[in-house]
Amino acid sequence: MAETALRAWQRMLSGRRLDLLDPSPLDVEIEDIAQGLSRLARWNGQTRGKWPFSVAQHCLLVEELAGALAPGLEPRWRLCALLHDAPEYVIGDLISPFKAAVGLDYRAFEERLFTAILIRFSLPAVLPKKVSALIKRSDQAAAFLEATQLAGFSSSEARRYFRRPRRLQLDAAHFPLEPLPPGAAKAAFLARFAQLFERGC
Repeated sequence: MAETALRAWQRMLSGRRLDLLDPSPLDVEIEDIAQGLSRLARWNGQTRGKWPFSVAQHCLLVEELAGALAPGLEPRWRLCALLHDAPEYVIGDLISPFKAAVGLDYRAFEERLFTAILIRFSLPAVLPKKVSALIKRSDQAAAFLEATQLAGFSSSEARRYFRRPRRLQLDAAHFPLEPLPPGAAKAAFLARFAQLFERGC
């Protein structure tokens, strides 16, 4: 009896069949990304509130923080910030310690998928170093806000693990976080994507 071939693709609600080992930009749809990210919980769901704080909301927060850190940032780079965790619509949101434990093969897979996503939306396959650094700073700032407002970290504890940009006041008064139901998070993500894509691509 012939050995059954392992399936290395995922069917999306759009009908696309995304090859996980060799993702094609042609099989990437923003509706699928928004669907997956809006139902994916940050912090493995260990957050306060009626709803999980979704990766879709996290991406919106990172894009907002990038704009606050770099006023006048081009829409295409803000779009890159919005999409920075888009690969997680396929691979899930692994916490950083687990990513480190998994090793380089995981990161290489994540990078291939991110490249396909960038190309799909007419963005550079390789981001400028300054843009990558800005997105990383914004991501760390978002993690600080989420940790202190939603995940039970004290400010002093969060400062040990997540860098705080000195130029921003990272508190609930300036960046209040309220977990949204998946449908609302998806709608907000798609609306912001449409605004940035129209202005920048």
